[in-house]
Amino acid sequence: MTFNPDIHHRHSIRLRDYNYSSNGAYFLSLCTRERKCDFGEIIDGSMYLNEVGCLVETCWCAIAENFPDVKLDSWIIMPNHLHGIIIITDAIKPVGVLSALPASCLNKSRSIAEEQLHQNLHGTNPGSLSAIVQNFKSISTRKINRLLHTPGSALWQRNYYERIIRNGNELERARTYIVNNPVKWSLDKENPANCA
Repeated sequence: MTFNPDIHHRHSIRLRDYNYSSNGAYFLSLCTRERKCDFGEIIDGSMYLNEVGCLVETCWCAIAENFPDVKLDSWIIMPNHLHGIIIITDAIKPVGVLSALPASCLNKSRSIAEEQLHQNLHGTNPGSLSAIVQNFKSISTRKINRLLHTPGSALWQRNYYERIIRNGNELERARTYIVNNPVKWSLDKENPANCA
């Protein structure tokens, strides 16, 4: 189905004027498609990952390898969602899209370079929180589809929740929330048993 703004009313939950490539700490929550419990189960307040959950964990840990200016803080994979803190330590500042294009592209017609510039301006900024999440979702989905022999299946919901962590107290509260998440699974709104 093609996107139609008259009937599809997806609104961004991001702050309109905030630069999500900025140095800082961000609390993230990502849910599976239809909140399916694909990653394992909670037993006696502890999370036990299945093979799919272990693969998600591997992909999450690889974020710091794929994005050298990113550090992972506390995180937890739950049966149908993931909470994590990502810290962008040295923001990538775009210097200009045309200067980043390969020389071969610059030697081609100006219209091709302008088309790539237009695509970059309307796409995701490299090194931004959105680029990090897109990369993680894409890689984990491909690897899990390969594992399960389900090419083209969606793993994640289309969007994600994020909160900018503004100080040390907020960081500690987010870490505590993450650590205690498995113990509170029976009360969690993401728990399918709580959806009526």
